[in-house]
Amino acid sequence: MIDIKKNIENLWKRVEEVCNKVGRKKEEIEIVAISKGIDIERIKVAINCGLNKIGENRVQEAIKKIPLINEFKNIEWHFVGHLQTNKVKKAIKHFSCIQSLDRIELAEELEKVCGKENKVISVFIQVNTSFEDTKFGVSPEDLDKLVEYVLNQPHLKLEGLMTLGPVSAIENKENSRKSFRFLYELREKVKGKFKISLPYLSMGMSSDFEVAIEEGANIIRIGTLIFGPRNQ
Repeated sequence: MIDIKKNIENLWKRVEEVCNKVGRKKEEIEIVAISKGIDIERIKVAINCGLNKIGENRVQEAIKKIPLINEFKNIEWHFVGHLQTNKVKKAIKHFSCIQSLDRIELAEELEKVCGKENKVISVFIQVNTSFEDTKFGVSPEDLDKLVEYVLNQPHLKLEGLMTLGPVSAIENKENSRKSFRFLYELREKVKGKFKISLPYLSMGMSSDFEVAIEEGANIIRIGTLIFGPRNQ
């Protein structure tokens, strides 16, 4: 039997320990509970334990789940997977934040659909800081161009940057440090160049979140450490 309440308590304890180590406050850190492949009942338990940000990777799975959890108020649904342009219309009906904006084509479609719906949506730009071909994300050299485009769209609210550590971080969390530090540096450059606050850095998952916090993350995306193994 998975004790989700205990898992969350242990997670917050680890967050607090790493924050103390680097002189940060636990309150700075927000957890997005990644519920890909997780049944409704486990998600409800996590929400009842105080987690109000839930992340999904697949639009089709999410739109089946979200209406079944609508008794909870003030839940933020974050889309964290690769978003195809033909899924944008469905995505913006269910998600308040898209963490994986990685190309102008997608920004164009988000702006067009949000404009028709008269909705402003929060977005993070996903950057490929590990330079792995299997990873989505804008290349660091094209980041400024995408930032500039997004800032000029009235229905897109740019709030942060997001990245994934390399595959090898599953075995050794230290392998993510370079990627996470690079995203922090990119965020500082973007803030200076465009004179914006860009408050969020979303990086770190179950295997490497402590390194992410050490390198400046204030949003971590956690699945397995909260929910245990996926159903699918």
